[in-house]
Amino acid sequence: LSAGAKMGCFTFIKVMMILFNLAIFLSGGTLLGVGIWVKVDGESFLKIFGALSSSILQVVNVSYLLIVIGAILLVIGFLGCCGAQKESKCLLMMFFSVVLIIFIAEVAAAVVALVFTGLAETLLTGLVTPLLKEKYGVNDTFTQIWNVTMTEVHCCGLNNYTDFNNSYFYQTHSSYPRQCFGVSPPLSHPHLRGCLLQGCFGQILKEIRTNAAVAGGVAAGIAALEIAAMAVSMYLYCRLDEK
Repeated sequence: LSAGAKMGCFTFIKVMMILFNLAIFLSGGTLLGVGIWVKVDGESFLKIFGALSSSILQVVNVSYLLIVIGAILLVIGFLGCCGAQKESKCLLMMFFSVVLIIFIAEVAAAVVALVFTGLAETLLTGLVTPLLKEKYGVNDTFTQIWNVTMTEVHCCGLNNYTDFNNSYFYQTHSSYPRQCFGVSPPLSHPHLRGCLLQGCFGQILKEIRTNAAVAGGVAAGIAALEIAAMAVSMYLYCRLDEK
């Protein structure tokens, strides 16, 4: 290619890099804002998006998750946008490094999720079950999240109804949560007292496996975008030496 064509290609890729990372920056700001909103006023968030609560996000703190993801996207968007705009090799290398670290972490997390599902269940049980015993029926937001989850996913507790044994709720009401009873049509494996045996973790895993192809496609798309972003940042980085 001629020098003019190379310069035109460099300029086009630079502009695309700026626009792409500007979109990432704005998305990160939006997620950060939503995360802060959920943290400050979780009840309003649940009233609006309660029907969407039947997901694995219900066993973690959604507000902190959104804040962390939003902050990471803000950093990535800032580094990529400013690095391309200012043609800064330092910022472009930092952008490349951050995306590479995230990519490696995602691959590691996928491997762990596939190989150590049992370990993940053990860790979740150790973390979430004590919270169910202590906070269910005490913390309104926590209780509402689990009520919606148990209703939508058709489950009781994380592992099963016994997660509520010796809990604050059971000691106060001498019964399991209403969401564990009286579901119509009747669900499989009712307890002798009419309580569901299946826990939410197992039900969520079934849903994830059912939609594994979709989840895998989304993950592959994200990985492809990350690889493309790293390749573009390296192209700009190397071309700056020629300039």
